[in-house]
Amino acid sequence: MDVSGNTQSFGVLGHPVKHTLSPPMHNAALQRMGRDAVYLPYDVEPEHVLKVLESMRHMGFGGVNLTIPHKEVAFSGLADLAESARLVGAVNTVEFTEDGLVGHSTDGYGIVQAILEGFDTPVRGAHIAVVGCGGAGRSIALVCATEGARAITLWNRNRERAETVAAEIRRVAPHVLVDIAENDLAGLSLAEIVIQSTSLGMKPDDESPVSREVLRPGQKVIDTIYVFEETAIMREARAAGAQAINGLGMLLHQGVQSLRIWTGEDPPVEVMREALRRAVYEKE
Repeated sequence: MDVSGNTQSFGVLGHPVKHTLSPPMHNAALQRMGRDAVYLPYDVEPEHVLKVLESMRHMGFGGVNLTIPHKEVAFSGLADLAESARLVGAVNTVEFTEDGLVGHSTDGYGIVQAILEGFDTPVRGAHIAVVGCGGAGRSIALVCATEGARAITLWNRNRERAETVAAEIRRVAPHVLVDIAENDLAGLSLAEIVIQSTSLGMKPDDESPVSREVLRPGQKVIDTIYVFEETAIMREARAAGAQAINGLGMLLHQGVQSLRIWTGEDPPVEVMREALRRAVYEKE
């Protein structure tokens, strides 16, 4: 990669940021798109994020991604927010315009596209079950509701958290049927699509939060975890006769949408997919 005085910068801000997988994915895409540009990670403490973003705009950056804990900081501090960010209460993509900074969230686009691509099944009209109602699960549930899901079943270890998310869904999408699964998770068998959004599965010896007895043939199961090609819930799902994919497609399409926002072009999805796959699964 040749860098010159004409090279445009893109980046990701985090604290920490060493774990990010965005640079290989975005740099591969920018190169294939024929852009004289580079995408780099920057470790920025939360209290400096808004000032750094404003400086980046004046420095001519093409766009910036944000990781935890900066998503909520930017949501609270940016005056101009796209509907995608207002819905989930977080910003993971910042667009630099002549008028200032615009905060977007591409997380919802990522899950919807991953389901469509992985299962050839749209979220619209489907009964979705979301296992885990933390930050990621909450966002996924809200996005699925506004994307036209027919019904949403929620489960969370702390039932109060699931009830809070259910109330949010009823407020933004009153037409969606919402219920909360009991601790035996038996209600999940009614869903067509099951989304696992807890942290279980991040370690090789983690057990699945959902057993094969709860799942059934014909279901579609997506795990938001992508660090393993096959996660614990994916093994349980396949043993039950269900289809299963991990979260790599979700991460991919979040990045695809960010690049589309910044450049106005359709990014090379397969190039990004291969760069991301190598970065995750072919590490030495």
